Amino acid sequence: MRQNGFGLDYGDGNHRVWNVLSRDPVFVALAEHPTALRLVRSTIGWPALLGNLSANIALPGAQDGLLHPDQIFVPQPWPSDPQGINVAWCLDPFTAENGATRFVPESHRHNRAPRPEDGDASLPALAPAGTMIAFESRIWHRSGANTTSNQNRAALFAWYSRTIYRTQENWFLSLSPWVLEGASDELLTLLAYRSEGFGLVNGHSPR
Repeated sequence: MRQNGFGLDYGDGNHRVWNVLSRDPVFVALAEHPTALRLVRSTIGWPALLGNLSANIALPGAQDGLLHPDQIFVPQPWPSDPQGINVAWCLDPFTAENGATRFVPESHRHNRAPRPEDGDASLPALAPAGTMIAFESRIWHRSGANTTSNQNRAALFAWYSRTIYRTQENWFLSLSPWVLEGASDELLTLLAYRSEGFGLVNGHSPR
């Protein structure tokens, strides 16, 4: 059984697309969507980093994923506040049958990663296409199994973290240059091209 996507997905039915930010201006608009950034500010503060913007597509027959929190990289015991927030955009309807992301209610209160003895009490997030789903980084979740024969379940996941962590996507190497042309101060901050919490260049904030 093959795992992919940082070891979170099983088999070949789950597809992940990286560096979505470089593919079209519409994805840049989603990364700095005002509602998304309000949630980022209220959850982890500002400045913050955009760790990645990726797509996850569960094809018909895709297996369910591994239960995990998004701050699994943080040494335990965890700080009392979340270290990141994920903002997901449903490109297709999320249903129990087509692989909607599943969440364990109240799991953030454990303030740790799941253990084998915890079991899996996850519930699917049911939502129409176009819905934004935000969840802080301590919540246990996983991709659901797509048990349909003819429905894809596609979503975008924008991962934001506090500035003390490295981004998952190395924007300095992977980002298409056009993304920075006319970029807002907020986007430059999210990509670490501004000095808020990231370091000066010759004594000045880079642009």
